[in-house]
Amino acid sequence: MLIHTFRGPGRVFGFTTDSAGANLPSRYAPWTAFKSLDMHRDEPHAGVDVNSCLDDIDTYGFHLTDAHERITQTAIPA
Repeated sequence: MLIHTFRGPGRVFGFTTDSAGANLPSRYAPWTAFKSLDMHRDEPHAGVDVNSCLDDIDTYGFHLTDAHERITQTAIPA
C-alpha cells in the first residue's frame, strides 16, 4: 500500500493514503510532505511499526507518531 508521510511540528509525523495529507489532524499542522513509502503488513520499515500504522489507517484514515511513539489516539475526538 502506498503511504504518504508528512512532517508536523517537532518530531510528529503523519502517515496516510491521502497524497495531499488533507485528512491529517489540524491540531498538529502545518504538515509538510516528507516521503512516500510502499508498506506491506508484517514487513519491517525503519522508524515505524508497519502493522500499527496500517491498522490505524484502516480504522482512522491516518497514523501519527511523536518521536516514533504512536499518538494517533490523541487526535481522535472523544
